[in-house]
Amino acid sequence: MKILVTGGAGFIGSNIVQTLLSDQDVEHVTVIDNLISGSVDNIKAFFDNPRFTFVEGDIRDLELCKSTMEGHTHVCHQAALGSVPRSIKNPVATNGHNIDGTLNILESCRFHKVDRLVFASSSSVYGDDKTLPKIESETGNVLSPYALTKKTKEQYARLYSELYDLSIAGFRYFNVFGPKQSPKGVYAAVIPLFIDKLVKNEQATIHGDGEQSRDFTYIDNVVSANVLALKKDSIPNNFQIYNIALGEKTSVNQLYNKLAELVGKNIKANHTDARTGDIKHSLADISKIKRDLNYRPLVNIDKGLEHTVKWFLKTYEK
Repeated sequence: MKILVTGGAGFIGSNIVQTLLSDQDVEHVTVIDNLISGSVDNIKAFFDNPRFTFVEGDIRDLELCKSTMEGHTHVCHQAALGSVPRSIKNPVATNGHNIDGTLNILESCRFHKVDRLVFASSSSVYGDDKTLPKIESETGNVLSPYALTKKTKEQYARLYSELYDLSIAGFRYFNVFGPKQSPKGVYAAVIPLFIDKLVKNEQATIHGDGEQSRDFTYIDNVVSANVLALKKDSIPNNFQIYNIALGEKTSVNQLYNKLAELVGKNIKANHTDARTGDIKHSLADISKIKRDLNYRPLVNIDKGLEHTVKWFLKTYEK
């Protein structure tokens, strides 16, 4: 297996790369990343590995995608411009990275006839559907440009699978967290933000009453699912969409209290207005991926938060 990982310098991508490089079935791993949200720090440990190549580049460049993908058998497409609030502020940029960029990856996969494409989608595609737990076949109206780009990505992937006989698996990620997730920037995820504020003895902000709940999913579970899909002999009907999650829900208030206890601080959070485009509750049904890919969550919420806090505390010590 020669695997191209787009967005491989990002939080999720770099963790996937680390696992792939430890897999003897993988001959080579190439990362392409424009470093807008990714960081060289996440992959610099791999630079001396002869089985690793880094290409600094943008997936919005079709010719670069084609030339970089040449010789690869599998593609793990993680590159995206994330964040619901950022997409509401700048929908054009989100569209360019997530739709145009994905179309370039799909076209390059078709051109090179790759064996398998695995790509990242999002639980945001469920939109205003109130069904709990979320089932892959039931989605509502999307609530943000980001969610629309992810839904469009899924439709393009389905079409390419049907028209060009590509084997494709798409993953709807549910609130992924863990080591290497950055607390920096206005669009940082909630868990690293909370940890950062607690460590610095600053007050964290919770949007809304904090009773909104999410299916927080530790990074090892996400990495495991990607590797399973990359190595699977075949994907049912050559195309499937799967939820990747723990299959349990935790409120934001519960999350903050768990993190405060782990960090050892007693600082009350500040509550502000709920964010536009956010859903109230999210919980995944993971029975489909369990059945098709033999996926099982490796790490629960408490252990995941414990591992994450330990990693962050070490980085603050440096």
